[in-house]
Amino acid sequence: MTSTATRPRGARARAAIAARTLRTDRWWFPPLITVVLLSAWLAYGTVRIFMHKWYWVAEYHYLTPFYSPCITDRCVPEASHFGQFLPGWWIIPDAALTLPLLLLFRLTCYYYRKAYYRSFWLSPPACAVPDGHQSYSGETRFPLLGQNAHRYFFYIAVLISLINTWDAVLAFHSPEGFGFGLGNLILVGNVTMLWAYTISCHSCRHIVGGRLRHFSKHPVRYKAWTGVSWLNVRHMQLAWITLGTLVVTDFYIMALAAGWFSDLRFIN
Repeated sequence: MTSTATRPRGARARAAIAARTLRTDRWWFPPLITVVLLSAWLAYGTVRIFMHKWYWVAEYHYLTPFYSPCITDRCVPEASHFGQFLPGWWIIPDAALTLPLLLLFRLTCYYYRKAYYRSFWLSPPACAVPDGHQSYSGETRFPLLGQNAHRYFFYIAVLISLINTWDAVLAFHSPEGFGFGLGNLILVGNVTMLWAYTISCHSCRHIVGGRLRHFSKHPVRYKAWTGVSWLNVRHMQLAWITLGTLVVTDFYIMALAAGWFSDLRFIN
């Protein structure tokens, strides 16, 4: 922008625009959809984790990820693969060992930061639209200072994904031994998407291929970094897909446990 001192003689000053933004498209629509979908998911998840029922199908060993691992003394013993060492107070989620850590992993995720900064905090709501706040301090103050711990929550998310994988393996069970049904497909599909989302994390990409001066001297890590980078491009889509698969998996197991309908079995 040309200053007053160097502006050519006779040139007009820059026009004063009173409008908040000159964008004429529906720039507000993506943030609105994000608020609606994330709020709906949080509402569903909150209701489910405090229902304290309909999480275990004993006949086929189906355990919903919202209750895995089930560690309160209120849990069904067969669903408590890692013991029952917390009291069964209603305020304590039955999967209190994993749910808070998974929430922190998602809250500090680079994509989710962008999503809820723009939608819930309007910081900024869209490109070429002013920030909804008077000042900006970045992630240098509490509680946003904790966003830097994302890399550590990634390690925990890997361990939890291993637990979810173990749950999916145990579900191949029926009264006659090995069994296979629609619930197995849903559980395996969910855990596959969870793994894809977890390893597509930016922290994982840095762990796999970061601080290398020459990829040619580390062909295995380069190959792994290439695969993680391919997933990393799809990190946003995987973030939303996994929210959907978690709800579908939980709802299906809840419906079976409540007796609303029976599992579609292919083998036993």
